[in-house]
Amino acid sequence: MAGGRRSRIFLWPAQGSGIPGCRRLVVATLLGLLLPPLLSSTCPSVCSCSSGKVDCVEHQLRFVPDDLPANATAILLDYNRITALRNRTFVAQRGLHQLSLRGNALVSLQCQALLGLGELRELDLSGNYLSILQPETFFPVPGLTTLNLGHNRLLQLEPELLEALPHLRVLSIHSNGLVALSAGLFQSLPSLHYLKLDGNPWMCSCAIQPLSQWLADHTDKVPEVQLVSCRLPAYLSNYPIVDIGNESFVHCQEPWLQAQDYAFFLLVGPSTFLASVCLCVLIGSLAVARTKIMAVSSIRPGTLARRAERRRPR
Repeated sequence: MAGGRRSRIFLWPAQGSGIPGCRRLVVATLLGLLLPPLLSSTCPSVCSCSSGKVDCVEHQLRFVPDDLPANATAILLDYNRITALRNRTFVAQRGLHQLSLRGNALVSLQCQALLGLGELRELDLSGNYLSILQPETFFPVPGLTTLNLGHNRLLQLEPELLEALPHLRVLSIHSNGLVALSAGLFQSLPSLHYLKLDGNPWMCSCAIQPLSQWLADHTDKVPEVQLVSCRLPAYLSNYPIVDIGNESFVHCQEPWLQAQDYAFFLLVGPSTFLASVCLCVLIGSLAVARTKIMAVSSIRPGTLARRAERRRPR
């Protein structure tokens, strides 16, 4: 080299040589730290993104944007016109902690719409048109602590729906179309701390007993417990469900048949059976007699006389 200077050339250590691959490890680590932010820094043009928060509120969106940043920790899609969540909608946002779709036009959530959101803690689906939720809807978000389903059109809640949420602390299902809840629905929520139930058209019949008993045992978890009231029947309208005592459900435990009903069956049953047997015997006898009469009437005139003549001794 001119001037006695040599160019320094860095070579990767040959595989299998005794030289440690430290430089390769350093470069790979730097790429792992630098590339994800570069690849995840995109932000939809209609939204604003800052410090992991993606704000897409009130932009008349009909669909969830496809180019949401993968490093988002909070996505706000409130007050748009989104009607459905397709499967794997947020599969790239694996570090998402908060998702809000309040005040949209959601009528359905596909069963894997939340797939990939294992870190999700808060989910707001209030103010939509949801009437049915599949039991497996919340399987991908077992760490959820806050769930708001208020102001929808839910007609029932299957026990399997909440079994996937053992860490749920806050649940709002107010202002839906619920008339009763399955027995043991809240037994799978050991961490439940706050429950909002008012605004539903509760039918205060025997089917409301499990809810009445649960409210009486957990009034501390339902601050507005006096607002959880009957809609029907009319004479119980606005009557707090928690104030319906257990004595009101005594008749629900009575057997379907009373003592007089069993006596009636014991007296009438055997006599009816005997009468039917006699009737069958009578009908059978009449049928046999009719057959014999028909057989006699079918013999031609003079046949009996000739038979008698043959039998006479000569």
